[in-house]
Amino acid sequence: MPIYEYVCPDCKNRFELMRPVSQYSNSAQCPACKQQANRALSLFACRSGSEFGTTTPIAGGGCATCGGGSCSTCHI
Repeated sequence: MPIYEYVCPDCKNRFELMRPVSQYSNSAQCPACKQQANRALSLFACRSGSEFGTTTPIAGGGCATCGGGSCSTCHI
């Protein structure tokens, strides 16, 4: 089962939930305030290169670790 990310519009809590693909568009209850939260766009980095020595952003805008705009500053 895939893991989906959610963000609560009330308390701004970000959380993850493992659900079947058939439920990908369903909202989820926020564990912090119990309000309904919508699925968020997941941003992540993909490692590539020799022994994972470099990081390549998937969707642009820097990597998800620091959001600094350049993966060369992350040292991951």
